Amino acid sequence: MTVVLGYDASPGAERALRVALAVSSAFGEHLVLVYGTAAPGDTGEEYRAHREAVREAGRSALARAVAAADEAGVPSTAEVVDEKPAQALLDAAERHGARVIIVGSWGDHPVRGALLGPTPHKLLNLSRIPVLCVPTEGDAAP
Repeated sequence: MTVVLGYDASPGAERALRVALAVSSAFGEHLVLVYGTAAPGDTGEEYRAHREAVREAGRSALARAVAAADEAGVPSTAEVVDEKPAQALLDAAERHGARVIIVGSWGDHPVRGALLGPTPHKLLNLSRIPVLCVPTEGDAAP
């Protein structure tokens, strides 16, 4: 079994990484770090022109997360996937027999992203396995 983490180096993802490392370590689970590169509107010249830059950003972000996992003693795998983030996470969870999907949320404003953001919201509605949405530091209850 594994733990799948959606990671994009955002503040919410950084906190989710800490939680995913703790969960993986506590249960002796392999951590699969996933970065979905497909933008919501994945057609047109502008998207094609920026695709490689987005992939490189994903590789760079995941390299930092893998280093954190190595430091924590958690075995990990990194995947840059040419899919929208929610679908990338759902597919990775199925491929790896994941026990849970962990993502960060971002709730700067109640209207923005329907409180959670589009990826956590989609996962909560589509996933057949548990989804753990980790709030950003500012969103946490006192």
